[in-house]
Amino acid sequence: MLLQRLLLLFILSPLFCQSQDNPVDPLATTETKALYHNLKQSRTKGFLFCHQDDLAYGVNWKYVEGKSDCKTTAGDYPGIYGWELGRLELDQSQNLDGVPFESMRRFIIRSFESGGVITISWHLNNPLTGKSAWDPAPGTVTAILPGGSKHDVYKSWLDKVAYFLNSLKTDRGVMVPVIFRPFHELNGSWFWWGKNHCSPAEIKALYRFTETYLRSNKNLHHLLYAFNTDKFYSKEEYLERYPGDEWVDVVGFDIYQRTNDQQVFFKEFDTMLGLMDSIADEHKKIPALTEFGYGGLPVANWWTTTFSNAMVNHNMAYALAWRNAGKKEGGEMEFYIPYEGQLSEADFRKFHDTGKGLFLKQAAKLNLYRK
Repeated sequence: MLLQRLLLLFILSPLFCQSQDNPVDPLATTETKALYHNLKQSRTKGFLFCHQDDLAYGVNWKYVEGKSDCKTTAGDYPGIYGWELGRLELDQSQNLDGVPFESMRRFIIRSFESGGVITISWHLNNPLTGKSAWDPAPGTVTAILPGGSKHDVYKSWLDKVAYFLNSLKTDRGVMVPVIFRPFHELNGSWFWWGKNHCSPAEIKALYRFTETYLRSNKNLHHLLYAFNTDKFYSKEEYLERYPGDEWVDVVGFDIYQRTNDQQVFFKEFDTMLGLMDSIADEHKKIPALTEFGYGGLPVANWWTTTFSNAMVNHNMAYALAWRNAGKKEGGEMEFYIPYEGQLSEADFRKFHDTGKGLFLKQAAKLNLYRK
């Protein structure tokens, strides 16, 4: 009954029934509103290229001032930078990928001042069990909703997230707009917020509560809210857990190439991009490829054939390549854009030079924070 009342309140409240030509937060800052409008418009010029943790580390290096695998191989920094908040809720000084939050703050502010865009995900621990985001204990979402046994714990974690997000401010006092991407890949079941561990009504209520708390309780108005699934095969599947137009600014999906058959992957990728175009147009949202990658990049011309040939047929605002973690325990290498000397390096530079993907120099020229 409580859940039903919450859903009814959120759906009917006129506070959240904003124009679809503006961000869902009616009090969004001037820069955040401009970013929203410009991301919609920039789709006609190409998609902004994004890389996770780009300035923090790469293959065979960490924390070298000005270094970036993207800059080394493509000749420019990404137009959008992806970052991660996991473990902030535990008061740790570094996130789950080992990036110090103080360093992340500096990178974010610097990137904003150079004309780049910021998107942030949150692999938060399981608040019911205390284990990682990948601990899919049943009942976790129920436990953190209002009235649940871990609701206060979850609110305390949101307080810490809000504190960090509120610290993303330039010396001139300008808040850095952030595309916030909680509960990603929610149609899969590997995270505790995934499909097999909660109902559509429950995850919608959690998304709405989270956004309401950040906006109304913590007074954060420099966020755009992204909703994204993993791979999906129909509009119905995509929208099953969609919280509603009044809660979402960006719609996207994640996809990784797991097969060496380029034609099979291309067809699947192209189909999902087409569905994403259609969903975004129907709901008047910003479409994005919120994560992508081909681990190890074993195909020399993957960027200018498989990836670019699919993207050019569609109108994504941006595309986020996952992180270049480098050598992991056991000697395995993890990377999703090339590093110096890697097989696809020359092709990545060629992709950059086509102008289909917009990197930092192009992003800065777009003046994304001005109307």
